[in-house]
Amino acid sequence: MSEMMHSLIKQAGDSVRASSCPAQSGNQKPVDARKAPAKRRGVLARVATMFAAGTAIASVARPVFAQVEAEGASTAHLFTSSQVVGLSIVIGVISAALLSTLWVVRQRGNLESESREIRTALSDAQQRISQYQALIADKNRRIVIWDGDERPELLGQLPVETGAPQDNEFLAFGMWLKPRSASELDRAIDGLRQSATSFDIIVETHREEVLEAQGRVSGGRAFVRFVALNNLRAELAELKIERDRLMSSISAFQGLLDSIDLPAWQRDTGGRLTWVNHAYGAAVDAVSPDQAISEGREILTTIARERIRSVATPESPFHDKISTVIHGNRTFLDVVDVKVPSGSAGIAIDVSGIETVRAELERTLKSHAETLDHLATPVAIFDGDRRLQFYNQAFVSLWKLDIAFLESKPDNAELLDRLRAAKKLPEQLNWKTWKDTALSVYRSLETQSDLWHLPNGQTLRVFATAHPQGGATWVFENLTEQVDLETRYNTLVKVQGETIDHLSEGVAVFGPDGRIRLSNPAFRALWGITEAEAKPSTHIRALGEACAPSYDKPDGWKTFAELITSFDDERRSSQGTLELFSGLVLDYAIIPLPNAQTMLTFVNMTDSVRAERALTEKNEALRKADELKNDFVQHVSYELRSPLTNIIGFTDLLRTPGVGDMNDRQAEYIDHISTSSSVLLTLVNDILDLATVDAGIMRLNYSEIDLGDLLDDVSIQIADRLQESGVTLEITAPARLGSIIADPQRLKQILVKLLSNAANFSPEGSAISLTCQREGTDFVFTVADHGPGISQDMITNVFDRFATGAKSGKRGGAGLGLSIVDSFVNLHNGQVVIDSQPGKGTTVICRIPSANLPSYAAAE
Repeated sequence: MSEMMHSLIKQAGDSVRASSCPAQSGNQKPVDARKAPAKRRGVLARVATMFAAGTAIASVARPVFAQVEAEGASTAHLFTSSQVVGLSIVIGVISAALLSTLWVVRQRGNLESESREIRTALSDAQQRISQYQALIADKNRRIVIWDGDERPELLGQLPVETGAPQDNEFLAFGMWLKPRSASELDRAIDGLRQSATSFDIIVETHREEVLEAQGRVSGGRAFVRFVALNNLRAELAELKIERDRLMSSISAFQGLLDSIDLPAWQRDTGGRLTWVNHAYGAAVDAVSPDQAISEGREILTTIARERIRSVATPESPFHDKISTVIHGNRTFLDVVDVKVPSGSAGIAIDVSGIETVRAELERTLKSHAETLDHLATPVAIFDGDRRLQFYNQAFVSLWKLDIAFLESKPDNAELLDRLRAAKKLPEQLNWKTWKDTALSVYRSLETQSDLWHLPNGQTLRVFATAHPQGGATWVFENLTEQVDLETRYNTLVKVQGETIDHLSEGVAVFGPDGRIRLSNPAFRALWGITEAEAKPSTHIRALGEACAPSYDKPDGWKTFAELITSFDDERRSSQGTLELFSGLVLDYAIIPLPNAQTMLTFVNMTDSVRAERALTEKNEALRKADELKNDFVQHVSYELRSPLTNIIGFTDLLRTPGVGDMNDRQAEYIDHISTSSSVLLTLVNDILDLATVDAGIMRLNYSEIDLGDLLDDVSIQIADRLQESGVTLEITAPARLGSIIADPQRLKQILVKLLSNAANFSPEGSAISLTCQREGTDFVFTVADHGPGISQDMITNVFDRFATGAKSGKRGGAGLGLSIVDSFVNLHNGQVVIDSQPGKGTTVICRIPSANLPSYAAAE
């Protein structure tokens, strides 16, 4: 049993040691002093474990003793129950004491170990503090510590080169930092202390030194460390500052380019747009610059872009004018494109207006040059270097200099020397002084004028005017011609005065103030006024009062005064006729003269008016006589037609068998009566037709005529006359002539008159030809005979009335046939032409155009 107890006690002790004293290796690191509380908690846990182990031993021992008791009771009762209990207690106490001793020993070892660890940690902490103090004491760093609202603590120093104060003025950042850096640092520190926002920024001092400021929060305190950067870190910080500055500059430049009204752009190495301003977007009709970039809208043509890429170099940017289209209008842009390693950048200036002005200026200068070149006044223009730039033809004619010399653009002094050598300038006592005086115009503010008396007898007035931009203009006015013109002018004035004084027409000249300047004797005689009443400077109203006894109506001098003294911009001329109280008839004319003067002329038209009135009265009498003649002819014609009709009718009646037989002589007389009556009726009808035409009352009755039927009717009607004259008719016409719109009766009369006239003058046995054809809508026919022809002196008046050729024709007549033909052809808007030569016959060609049917005829 004792061996079992010793075994159990050993197991309990091992269990306690296993649970409370873990093994430590020989190379175990010392425990940090900061972990001591945790160690103590571990010791307490191990003590509790020991007590639990003792209890466990007692509980284990109890069943063992119970078993021993049971076994002993069965054999021999060695121990009583009280003895067993007491023994158990003793064993438990011994075990507890043993365990306590063991725990104390173990705890002492742990305390010694913890003490060593704490001393080691303290030594390490002191070493680190010394390192930190040495680090803080470095002149390249300074730390500012804020602990709540207490006054900040400053540790360390910055180099003197930075210009940072060494005392409490260090926190006045605006005193030693640049404004931008100071404001940025103040904002960062406010964010660090209020919202624990850490920061790392680079600041610049007034001495161009670079510092790194780092802000952190630890243990409820705010720290800001300032570090003076050196070497690579300083360079990196400076590059960062430079980068920020460049980015700010780029942003400012882009903002500036966005605000100007000039398209600007950036491209990559492939020529694609990477950035454009608002003006570029507006030029390519984009809503925004981003749309212009995304859609690749180009302001320049492909050819222009390729040209820029091929020409532009980093050393030599592209600069030229390019034509393009903006908003549908042709625009000229002055483009500058710079090539850079990352691509290119460009800007364009709209120079369309400048180009227009430049072109207009060139045209104006050219026009001025052409104008000056056509002036009779010599002009020479010199530039700022006093070299000849322009001269006109009058200048060449005046000085007769070599064109090659002038084109070499000589100096003004050289030009004067050349003229002096050629003896074309006036001789001077001191040439150098005279030349310097002439060339002083380039230093003068006023125009210089001088008289040059040339050796050839000419006198020149020379004007020299300096230009504001440098140079001068020389104008040479030839006063010789002016004097000559003045002499001639004075001569002309005298001649004019003598001429006006000897004119039969009255002339008076008035100034713009209405006062008379001059008048001639004829004017005063016509109006019956004296020379004193019409003396110069007499006002027109006073002159009108003097002329009132001759004529005082409103259309006289009152009208003259209004026209002469009018302030209208456009001075009007006027003319009319006045009949004076004395019976004189005057034609007047108001004529504006230069210098706002006015001339008033009067012409005595009394005799002409009287003659005109007499001629007018005679003409009116003749017109009335002609009307009476026409009325008489028409009346007589109508009156003759009725008895002739009766005579012809009764003659035909006598020829009928019912009246009775007549002997041969009576029948012959009846034939003569019938023939004469027919001729007389034809003559009456012709006279009536001509009278109707002359009176303008003849109207054509248009209708559609079949030309074939017309020719048949004409051939039947003319057959008796042809047979009587012993000639034949040959008609040549196409099978289908068609139709024409004309007056059938008048067209038939034209054909019959022409054929009858040809039969009258054709020899017996000959033939008359009638040739018909169509030319478009016109009907053209030709009547030709083989008669004696017409002489050239008679052919001009062959269409005149009563022009006859009775001496050579078979039958006499009144000479109205061709006159009627001409009248009827003209009424049809046609043409008639006669071609005839003596002994070769006569040919008459008529052209009758087809007319349009009247509207009422078309309606029918």
